[in-house]
Amino acid sequence: MEDKTTEIKILEAATEVFQEKGMYGARMQEIADKAGINKALLHYYYRSKEKLFETVFRAAVSLMAPRIKGIISSDVPIFDKIRKFTDEYISFLSNHTYLPAFVINELNKNPQLIQEIFLKEIGSSFQILRDDVQKLADKGEIKPVDIEHVLVNMISMSLFPIIAKPLLKTMFNKSEKDYQIFLETRKKLVADMIIDSIKV
Repeated sequence: MEDKTTEIKILEAATEVFQEKGMYGARMQEIADKAGINKALLHYYYRSKEKLFETVFRAAVSLMAPRIKGIISSDVPIFDKIRKFTDEYISFLSNHTYLPAFVINELNKNPQLIQEIFLKEIGSSFQILRDDVQKLADKGEIKPVDIEHVLVNMISMSLFPIIAKPLLKTMFNKSEKDYQIFLETRKKLVADMIIDSIKV
């Protein structure tokens, strides 16, 4: 029980520090201090910052995956799925801002890890969405469209404002409160643009 409690404290502390400073800005000593343990004990549980970050990353994806799967697998119209996806995805990323930079970095350094995690957790859900879109296109209810482009639009248009937060806040002179309002507006806007692109 003591080991489990210590590990939970470490993961909670690491998530907070990674959220605030990202993987590269975070320091193991800072994580140890926040968890209320010494650095040696932290290294006993996690040999490196990268291993600790990978554990935090996997935990975050495992939280997101059921939500995404639930939306895509639900028995609701495709436009509702798109709206729910963008809402959930932007909300999740805004609460886990350390994830996008990690994913991009690991895609270059360790693509197998990202592929393994995403294919395991979410991969099959995209086939469901592909089938939904194809059926509707065959019926003439939406335009014939390549689902890969729809997915890339859904992900990238939601993701960029999270990655570019410092730039956007400076460029548009936004306070943190203004930026959060911008993200809320973005949820509907992204969904509307994607839906309008495939509407008949």
